Formats: sequence, C-alpha cells, structure tokens
Amino acid sequence: MPKLFEIKFPGECKTLPEGFWSAVDVWIKKPHVVNKRLCGVKETESRDVGREAVLSLLEEPDLAQDVLSFMACCRNTPENTHEKETPWVSSVRTFIPKVNNYGTNLHKEVILKDFGRQQVTFVPFEEDSEGKVSLKRGNIYQFQLLHQDCEEWSLELHVLASDQWFSDGVAYPRLPWLSSDLLPKLVRWATECKSSEFRSTLSLLPVEKYSVMYQTLKEKYKAMVKVWPEVTDPEKFVYEDVAIATYLLVLWEEERVEKGLTEKQSFMDLGCGNGLLVHILANEGHPGKGIDVRRRKIWDMFGPQTLLEEKAITPSESFLFPDTDWLIGNHSDELTPWIPVIAARSSYSCRYFVLPCCFFDFFAKYQRRHCKKSQYKEYIDFITEVSVVSGFNTEEDCLRIPSTKRVCLVGKSRNYQISDEAEAEERRAHYIQSRQKAPGATVQRSGIRSDGNCCHGEGDPDRTPDSSWGVGFQPRDKVETVRNCAALPRDLVNGVVLQVANVILGMTEEDGGGSSSDWNRGGSLSVNEAAGLMKQETLQLLKKECGGLQTLLKNNHQVFRVEGGRVYIRDWRDRKASRADTKRKPLAPGALKTRTCWFYDHHPQRCPLQAELCAFAHGPDELRPSTKPLKKMRHNAFI
Repeated sequence: MPKLFEIKFPGECKTLPEGFWSAVDVWIKKPHVVNKRLCGVKETESRDVGREAVLSLLEEPDLAQDVLSFMACCRNTPENTHEKETPWVSSVRTFIPKVNNYGTNLHKEVILKDFGRQQVTFVPFEEDSEGKVSLKRGNIYQFQLLHQDCEEWSLELHVLASDQWFSDGVAYPRLPWLSSDLLPKLVRWATECKSSEFRSTLSLLPVEKYSVMYQTLKEKYKAMVKVWPEVTDPEKFVYEDVAIATYLLVLWEEERVEKGLTEKQSFMDLGCGNGLLVHILANEGHPGKGIDVRRRKIWDMFGPQTLLEEKAITPSESFLFPDTDWLIGNHSDELTPWIPVIAARSSYSCRYFVLPCCFFDFFAKYQRRHCKKSQYKEYIDFITEVSVVSGFNTEEDCLRIPSTKRVCLVGKSRNYQISDEAEAEERRAHYIQSRQKAPGATVQRSGIRSDGNCCHGEGDPDRTPDSSWGVGFQPRDKVETVRNCAALPRDLVNGVVLQVANVILGMTEEDGGGSSSDWNRGGSLSVNEAAGLMKQETLQLLKKECGGLQTLLKNNHQVFRVEGGRVYIRDWRDRKASRADTKRKPLAPGALKTRTCWFYDHHPQRCPLQAELCAFAHGPDELRPSTKPLKKMRHNAFI
C-alpha cells in the first residue's frame, strides 16, 4: 500500500492516542467546520463489526477483500493482538451539502474504526432513490496514527487507488486538500484536544431539513441585501436573520409533528430590532408581532402584513401574552433574563427561544461570579438557571450564524405540573427578588441605584406578582445616547492623537522602538501606557465613553493600528497594517479627498505614500470638499 502523505506531531504529544480519536470524531461528525460546502452529516449509530460483517456490508466480495487487505497491511498492530480479538467499530454517515446538486442520490460513507491499530478507514458510496448502492473504489482512504521508536508520533494518509480518485469538491474533496489542509488540522486538533464549552451546532434539529429550508429562505430573501436602508452590514444581518428564522421554522415544524398540531405556532418577538425576523416568520405563515423601543427605517419596507410596534417593554402584567405560543428574544439585551419569566407567567403552554448577547441581570448589568469559565459561558449558565427556576425544561443549542454569540436556549416544556403553578410562581418571585438585592450589582440605566434597587422606592419582600413585579427594571431610552467617542470635542481628540503619536514616534531602539530604513514608525505603547500620558480630566471624559481611550485610538484608523492591547503607528505601505494591497493604484483624476493626511501634517518625514497614492489630501490644494451632504452614521443597538 503506497503511503500518500505523512506529518509528524510536534513535542511530547501527551494527548495521544486519545487526541487522535477526538480529532477523527470532529471530521466524522462535523466535516462542515473545514469543508464549507457541507451543511453537515447524518450519522447512524456505531456498532462493533467483525471481518464477516465487513464483507457483507461492502457487498462486492472483491472490493471487500481489497478493503480488508488495505486495512490489514499496516504494521502498527500491538504485540499479541490478533485481528479476531479487535473488532472494528462501524458507522455510516450521509453527507448533507449546502446546495444539493445530486438530485435524489445520497452520498454516504462507511466508517471503520480500528482502535487496536489506531486507524480509521472511509469507504464512500452512492445510494439512489431505489436503494441501489454504487461503491466509489477510487475514493477509499484511511488515516493511520503511528508511534515510532517509542518517542515520535506521526499521522499518515493512505489511499486505496489514488490514480482513480474522483473529486466534486463537496462530498468528494480533492486529494491534495486531504493531505495539505485536512491532515495538518487533524494533527492540530489531536494535540490541542480541546472540548467545547457548548454543544455542537444544530444539535436539536434534523440538519438535512435545516439545510434545505435555509437555502430556500436565503434565495427568497436575498434581495433584502440590495435595499437595506440601515447603516449596518446588510449581508451579515440579512443572512443571520434568515438563519435564525430557519432554525425556528424547523423547530416549530418538528414540534407540530411531535404534538400532532395542525395550526402554525404564533409568536411575539420582544426587542425585535430591525424586524426582519418577524417579517420572515410572518411571511412563512406564522401569526406574530414584534415590539421594540425604537422604530427602524426598514419597518416601512415590510408592508402591513408584518406587525411591528414601537413601545418600551417593562416586565409587568401589562406585558404578558397568554394567547401566544412562543416568545422570542433575539439579542434582546436587558430583556434577556426576563423572557423565560414572561413566558412562564403568560400561560402554562407558552414556550420561549432566546439568543443572549449582551450581559444583563434582571435589574442591572450582569456581574461575573466564576473566573474559571468564560464570561459568555457563565452568562449562558445564568440564563439557563433563570429558565429552570422559571419552570422550564431547558435545552441549549448553537446556531450557524455570522456572530460570536451563537448559543440559544429553548424552553419547550415545563418541569412541573399545572396544578403546582402557585408553588412555581413563588419560586420565581423569590429568585427575582434575590437577584435584585445581589451584592456588587452595577447600574443598568439611570434611575437604578448601585445596589440594584430602584431609586424610586424599595422592593417589598412580601410582594406578589402584580402590575409592579418589574419595578427596578429600566428599559433603554427611545433615543440612544452615542457613547463611542464620536461626539467628543474635536480639539480633545486631536490633542490625544498627537500626544500618543509623538511618544510612539520618539521611541528609540533602547525604548523598544526603532525606525525603518526610510520612514520612522517608532515603537509601540500598551493602551494602559497611553492612558498614563493623559491628564486626569481627559481620562474622566474618556471613561464615560464605551471603550474609552482604546475606542478613540481605534476610531483614528488613519494614524493608529491597535492590536493585542498595543498601539502602533500605521504604515500605509504595509499590506497587513493597512489592510490593502501594497501595489496601490493611483487615484482616478479628480477623485475627492475630503480629509487631510495626518502624516503629511504631523509626521517629521511626512506621508510615506506619494500624493497620487494616498487617499488623504497632501496640503490644502488637494482638499476638495464633497458637495454631497455626508450621511450621518449612528449606532443602532438592536440592528
């Protein structure tokens, strides 16, 4: 058997051989993490099989013998271990492509794990609508873990018939890709051997249904990208809401089948933001409505069939929804911990879906308690705790969306009987009260004291849920205050920029700085060191802004590059530093330059770029103010 490719493991490799099988399971169960043309796989239950079972499994006797010989020719078998004593573990996986170009044919693989020899073999085949199987002999391959000289570990890729290899880029990747891309990833995964804090994506849904529906909805609503009226990235937000809508639609379809429901579920989206999720769900036949404290421009594009209401939501008897099947909290910020409570109090049959983002408690910003967890994991655990105390059997899943906050929580059923509702409500009320008086809580909004209580009156410890059970909660303002340093006085910003830049440019090699041969880039400062240059009154102003000094420096992208908590002078000739091609094309004649070049005005050696290559004006003669009014950029928290 020819060896196609080998890669050695670095270091002592204390994670092997267990890490090898952990890495193999990633490729078996989640190939979409490296093969972006796949949505996922559907895997049968694993079972132990022997030689005869493999012969019958592969159906073709000659091919089965070839495969058995292919698997047996490795010399990595432990001493005194006989083939009949080490059965293989067999499973079958079915590929689910993002775009199905195979018609009714299914592309599958028989997977044979041999733990005695530390090898796993993949036997691909196709199955038509009538169940007829066609084996792909040329695409049979194997990963083999080897331990040499009791010290070095290596991973090998073997192919049964490499000259017959066929690739379609989806179910059958290119052979060079397996060796140059996948093999090194398996080595890295095996040595890291990390286990995720969260569940695999789409663990609560049939992936094949999700894939088909997502492609349908993506095609149906992709036109929204071209007409997006908001200042946010249209592709990110359109396709993210399409993915969330897909998840809910499949989840609800599965629920209807499970419960024998005929009518589509109703919903209420609390903190609906741009309203696109409401629009898609309503368009797909689910009666529902979205509520948000601020109206968005895009609302006017949806038409009267999409019900959206501009209103501040305060947890109380006024915001219960007894006739609604599902409550949705999609990046609902300060409402997030309240959504399981509102669902529980709306009716015994009300369910919820929440996708947490920013970290809020009931009456204040959420305060960390466990340093051994990531902040995100700790917050997800907190919302799970709220859900369980509220009375839900709580399930966790991970969405496939372009966001770092992808973990959702679902409450589909209760953990108590309806006859125990009074006792369950007592638990909820006591828990919320305990969180209101939690030590160390910080202010959520103006009007809340530092201890978490409302400054307009103390909470009554014997209070029962009535119209005031949300006292202490402060919804966000209808007009959001911009606190990203954009509203600071221009003289203040210019002074900070010049002060930090001059210190960096003045750093010598002894200071950790230095110059390039032709243009001084200086050294670097940590953000804390840069803050030490500021006057106290300047720091006080910056502390009132989100992100403080670091945000101000990042906003001045023309001058600075902020990476890893350190501040550098940006060199626009450097592709990495400038995020642009070093082979800059001259600007078109007459191109507008509406901003002056900071380096031309302030750097001792002026700008490193020639005037025709620089996007900023070198002197007043090049400054041509635009006759068009600039579009005012604003931050939308819900979009």
